Amino acid sequence: MSQDRQPANRTDNAGVRVPPPLIFLGFLVVGLGLQSRWVQGEFGLSLLTALGGILILLGLGILIKTAPKHAEAGSNIEPWEPTTAIIRTGLYAYTRNPIYLGMAITYVGIAIAAGSIGALVTFIFAMIVIQTYVIAREERYLTTKFGDEYLDYKNKVRRWI
Repeated sequence: MSQDRQPANRTDNAGVRVPPPLIFLGFLVVGLGLQSRWVQGEFGLSLLTALGGILILLGLGILIKTAPKHAEAGSNIEPWEPTTAIIRTGLYAYTRNPIYLGMAITYVGIAIAAGSIGALVTFIFAMIVIQTYVIAREERYLTTKFGDEYLDYKNKVRRWI
């Protein structure tokens, strides 16, 4: 059996057990704890706070715009639940992972607003975990479940942007 094929007894999901928002949050908290103006009881520089705020709003806007697409398609948003449809509308027409993109932009915005180099460094590790633990599993699952339909979508739409 190839690595891309799921065993017959495996449940119908990508096998992701840790919610991706918790992955991002965990790394963000560690990074802020390592070094942050906020932890020191200070505000970030005005320019950085403004830039971070813009990124936070952009990231949250992406999340608010994208999350309802799952309900509209009759599919689950949680990666530990079955996916019932390939969503191709809205931001999913431009990126296969708009929710993770929104979370990543929000994370970076918080790190910048907090003046936290530590959080920017841990962001790299968060993205490695998201890419290898979450997205790679989801892509294998979707390829197995939807076959050519997902492969066609994957060939037409970039993973990120």
